[in-house]
Amino acid sequence: MKTQPPGPLMIDIAGHELTELDRQRLAHPLVGGIILFTRNYRDRQQLTALTAEIHALRQPPLLIAVDHEGGRVQRFREGFTRLPAMATLGRLYDDNPPAALAASRATGFVLAAELRAVGVDYSFTPVLDLDYGPSRVIGDRAFHRQPAAVIALAGALQDGLRAGGMGSCGKHFPGHGFVVPDSHLELPIDNRPLAAMQDDIEPYRQLALDGVMAAHVIYDCFDCNTAVFSAKWINYLRNELKFRGVVFSDDLSMAGAGIVGAMIQRVDVAYRAGCDMLIVCNSPDAVGDVLADWKPLVDSQRTQRIEALVVASAGCDWETLQRQPAYQAAQKTIAALDA
Repeated sequence: MKTQPPGPLMIDIAGHELTELDRQRLAHPLVGGIILFTRNYRDRQQLTALTAEIHALRQPPLLIAVDHEGGRVQRFREGFTRLPAMATLGRLYDDNPPAALAASRATGFVLAAELRAVGVDYSFTPVLDLDYGPSRVIGDRAFHRQPAAVIALAGALQDGLRAGGMGSCGKHFPGHGFVVPDSHLELPIDNRPLAAMQDDIEPYRQLALDGVMAAHVIYDCFDCNTAVFSAKWINYLRNELKFRGVVFSDDLSMAGAGIVGAMIQRVDVAYRAGCDMLIVCNSPDAVGDVLADWKPLVDSQRTQRIEALVVASAGCDWETLQRQPAYQAAQKTIAALDA
């Protein structure tokens, strides 16, 4: 097993098993994590074997992450509990806040416990964007329009995540819900003044998050760069909001990241701006270019923040999880949302 600190890149793989090229890239000192997708999942046995092999490659282990929010963004479905869209919890909150908070806590617990049982360390959740209505990419991924409801529901989800052995990642800082365009496909611009964005920012001010993912959105009031590439926004997060966890870029292969040029420029600008971990996925040739040619001065403090996200102890196995009363109760709570 290779011993080396985690680097600032999070990359992906194409299939269900590691290739020799995958192993070489995951062993590279610039790599610190891997993000998994639906294409990497065949069944729980296969996924458990894959995560075990990835964790065995290095010490400390690579951070294994996934976008597993619930609703339409749930990468592993067959064999996993179908998790509700966050807007479902928001609607319940309007009618019955205690029931909604219990359901949000149960959702976080089941989400984390099931992923930990198959060796996944971290999910990029909760979505903290406010539901303004017309967004093409957020929609029912958001809990609610009102920041107080988002804070309450996301806080309950965090409690469930922690109980299941997982940290949290608020996204997409400082707020993606107001703009209409999908940053996967184009570059959104938010023209509001900073004062008008305080509702969007409030969840980041109030919640004790382990990670934050920055948005591929330009906020004209503050900077001409997207938040991912903006030292001003990341300094605001660190200094004004007192955030001490890991700052992730959103996927640097997205169209919204094209503002600064080719991939090597994207990772360099995002790292210089203050992002701790840079996600580059669905672009294997670009990953090869970055690993070959990018020569950053790696910050040891950022490395330590990434290391803190890797769970020291393994989750319980799937069969043991099924027998846990807390898990069984949480599943019943989630099932009742569809009743």
